[in-house]
Amino acid sequence: MANAKLDGDALDKAALDYLGHYASSAENLRRVLMRRIARAGADKAEAEAARGAIDAIVARLLGQHLLDDGLYAAQLAESLHRRGMSAAQIRFRLGQKGVAQDDAKAALAALGAAAESELAAACALVRRRRLGPYRAAASRASFRERDLGVLARAGFGLDIARRILAARDRDELERFAREGE
Repeated sequence: MANAKLDGDALDKAALDYLGHYASSAENLRRVLMRRIARAGADKAEAEAARGAIDAIVARLLGQHLLDDGLYAAQLAESLHRRGMSAAQIRFRLGQKGVAQDDAKAALAALGAAAESELAAACALVRRRRLGPYRAAASRASFRERDLGVLARAGFGLDIARRILAARDRDELERFAREGE
């Protein structure tokens, strides 16, 4: 590798710098480093040599437990759940980050029973977006369809969306959230 940006030491430093700033899955780190190779303008031979170096770096980091896809998946799933994402959205986001399906399933299973955790996540979304019981009582009915759409686009089922939006006030919604935890 003639290009200094593509040698193993530079890629190793880039990988450690990235992991110093962001949590990542092994596949996501591979993608980040391959984008770096592409930006450096590598030809096919250089890119293939760099790919081998990247695989070695990722394998070393996995061996040193600086990368742990299972732990990363569990932490990301928990964070997304607290932000009000549905299980379907979390599964999709984990896939985007290169998490294997087995790790994604384990992370979602760790969140708890699906229906209960979905209810808590929907409550978090409603709270964050100020929907349903968080709207002024006079305008709730006129925004009901829009609020249902927000919850549907977020991946929540119609039964959960209706239950959440039927809450009379914030206290009732908070009771739903506690039940769902």
